[in-house]
Amino acid sequence: MQFQQLQYFVAVAETRHFTRAAELVHVAQPSLSQQIKALERELGADLFLRARGNITLTDAGEALLPLARRILADTETARYEVQELVQLRGGRVRLGATPSVCTGLLPDVLRAFHDRYPGIRLLIEEGGSHDLVRELARGALDLALVVLPLPTPSPALTTVELLREDLVVVSSPEATGPGQGRTVRIADLEGERLVMFRHGYDLRELTVAACRAEGFEPDFAVEGGEMDAVLGFVRAGLGVAVVPRMVAARSGRGLRVTPLARPGLFRTIALAHRSDVAPPRAARELQRMLLER
Repeated sequence: MQFQQLQYFVAVAETRHFTRAAELVHVAQPSLSQQIKALERELGADLFLRARGNITLTDAGEALLPLARRILADTETARYEVQELVQLRGGRVRLGATPSVCTGLLPDVLRAFHDRYPGIRLLIEEGGSHDLVRELARGALDLALVVLPLPTPSPALTTVELLREDLVVVSSPEATGPGQGRTVRIADLEGERLVMFRHGYDLRELTVAACRAEGFEPDFAVEGGEMDAVLGFVRAGLGVAVVPRMVAARSGRGLRVTPLARPGLFRTIALAHRSDVAPPRAARELQRMLLER
């Protein structure tokens, strides 16, 4: 059974005339008649009683008509839904990002994307780069913003560097110690109480590695928080933290922000997607906006 045959059948059923039905569906009348006969052979039943000047439906034709109309309607709905997606009037984008990227980079880009494509749903998943890579690999995400280098390099992923962001030290304005000068060195954090992110946070590994490179183990006042909690603890004077500059700029109220002395400390943000599957049309448009931001 073919879609075209059902279309011809409904046209004849509605016009009760083979010639007018052929004109309606823009096909030659002999071709339409042949397709109707082929459909009847496929179903093993006559669909029309053919008498000169009088075409009526058989019982089989009466039974098929509502089903055929439903199939044709569903096909049109499917075509419309696909066109909506292709033309970016509907659909979804599943985007993964580290919490600090969600706080610093994404709000402006997502606002611009939503203003341009209000019909597209944005589904955001926060997590560490390791978790996001795993979610990408199993097809649960279309795109992910991750920190390079990846904890476990994956040949199944394509990554495009998005930005290189420097890290800064944030402290309470009333606090003494690091942060009072124009810059602060990683070595100056020795003996200071740090507010530290939970395990799995890229910033945790980066900060701890930088301290160890200077020959000391960091001392944690509080550890295990997410970005908002870490900033809140710093505002309360519990200690200092190393955070991305964009996050500090957005959350600077109640915080003293001090750059790290050269050579500084940086992180590289990349946009990742599976290499074996092209992202959906809406995800590719978001990808373009992120790369052009």
